[in-house]
Amino acid sequence: MNNQTFGIIKPDAVRAGNIGNIIQRINDSGFKIRALKLVHLTLKEAEGFYAVHRERPFFAGLTEFMSSAPCVVMVLEKEGAVKAWRDLMGATDPAGAEEGTLRKEFGDSVGENATHGSDSDENAAIEIAYFFSNLEIV
Repeated sequence: MNNQTFGIIKPDAVRAGNIGNIIQRINDSGFKIRALKLVHLTLKEAEGFYAVHRERPFFAGLTEFMSSAPCVVMVLEKEGAVKAWRDLMGATDPAGAEEGTLRKEFGDSVGENATHGSDSDENAAIEIAYFFSNLEIV
């Protein structure tokens, strides 16, 4: 069964010019890109998106980073999409990520690790709806 997940190419990867490289890897991994756009989040929008982490010590730094420059938001489709995207991204800390993962190749640190992905089908639906209307998903 094909299903969808949500992904972000974060500001660090956008600034480094890695959008095309990451999208190529997504395509090569068998995902269908159902929606994609470049956005520049305001601090308030970043805080809304990451509201689940509001009480965590990294919240302020994360939302400042995510609103610091444009990022690419995407709806990705593939069988087992959530797990497949998380596997392609790799561990949160690029230093500990497996070779061949996006974070190992394009991430710099735990805070600036090139990509974001939903952690469940339920959160994927919530995160997709935060950025895309049904008309934008093909």
